Amino acid sequence: MRKLLFLLVVALTTNIATSKEHQVDNSKKNMVKFISDAPVEDFEGITSSIDGYMFNEEDAVEGTQIYFEVDLNTLDTDIGLRNRHMRENYLHTDKYPLATYDGVITEAKKIDEKHYEVKTKGKFKVHGVEVEKDIEADLYVYGKIYHVKTKFVVPLSDHNIEIPSIMTVKIDENMDLRLDFFLNEVTK
Repeated sequence: MRKLLFLLVVALTTNIATSKEHQVDNSKKNMVKFISDAPVEDFEGITSSIDGYMFNEEDAVEGTQIYFEVDLNTLDTDIGLRNRHMRENYLHTDKYPLATYDGVITEAKKIDEKHYEVKTKGKFKVHGVEVEKDIEADLYVYGKIYHVKTKFVVPLSDHNIEIPSIMTVKIDENMDLRLDFFLNEVTK
């Protein structure tokens, strides 16, 4: 029994020693952008307020756990009144301040020594509504720094977000999201 317990403790500590955690590096130039198409006027909202982590076994990309969140109160469309209307009337950031993605990397295709094309499966939550979402991304590995670039579409109706209108013309039901951010390895 003692031997079994010893082996279990060794296995657990070995597993912990070979795992890596990367957290979003807020000292880097991170960018989250949504793009809205409308017949009258296109506009976009931008923020650098992204947080989160990636947790994986050493040198393994597939199976990496990921969690990211964006503070929707920090989205800026360059027009203060539009920002307020977006937050208060459509995103309801007083009740739902964050957009989150919680998932795992299910596939990783190594393009070269520093570049992987990855596919993730997870849950995307915005406006209090969580939906299953597969997202593809480019992951660049520079030693202890990860660089992630991705773009995907979010149908507003999937999250019970009313589609805003500009001069009685509704904007596109689908928002294009683009993320470009960095993570740094957490030293233990």
